[in-house]
Amino acid sequence: AADGPTVCCNPYHFSRLCGPESPPPPYSRLSPRDDYKPLDLSDSTLSYTETEATNSLITAPGEFSDASMSPDATKPSHWCSVAYWEHRTRVGRLYAVYDQAVSIFYDLPQGSGFCLGQLNLEQRSESVRRTRSKIGFGILLSKEPDGVWAYNRGQHPIFVNSPTLDAPGGRALVVRKVPPGYSIKVFDFERSGLQHAPEPDAADGPYDPN
Repeated sequence: AADGPTVCCNPYHFSRLCGPESPPPPYSRLSPRDDYKPLDLSDSTLSYTETEATNSLITAPGEFSDASMSPDATKPSHWCSVAYWEHRTRVGRLYAVYDQAVSIFYDLPQGSGFCLGQLNLEQRSESVRRTRSKIGFGILLSKEPDGVWAYNRGQHPIFVNSPTLDAPGGRALVVRKVPPGYSIKVFDFERSGLQHAPEPDAADGPYDPN
């Protein structure tokens, strides 16, 4: 059913239609109430990727001046660190993110980011090799005013979990499926301020105390 500029994209959510834009597109203009947003980007899929948000996620307007652009200016702190996992083992180093958006991919025709294709494949099982080779263009993580969004640039759905996706006070692990070409807010700034850090022993999935 259609209603003006909106169209029902599944039985539970609505999404505003938008045309292609030059990267990085102003995704923040879309309604923050939408659980999923359509994305017109290229191919591939995601393996296990964990995002660790830091306290520097939100920056108030006016905090930066022209002096911050000088060569002697102190390098800003990263707003998140990305870790790549295969099963319950972390592979490679933590990747610090300073820009507003970062690509996590196996191979790209152009651009930069966290390239999983450069990680060592020695002593990896055949299933891991096949899975990693399917990542392709991977995902785009974008820091927006309302939170951090993950954009699936692939041909296959991705599955995500985040403390701010879980029901408040719930103990069940909520996993969301994101179809190819769609996105989801994986970290909500407002909800994160209302939550307490979980006990490490209660963590389900990849966990690295370091």
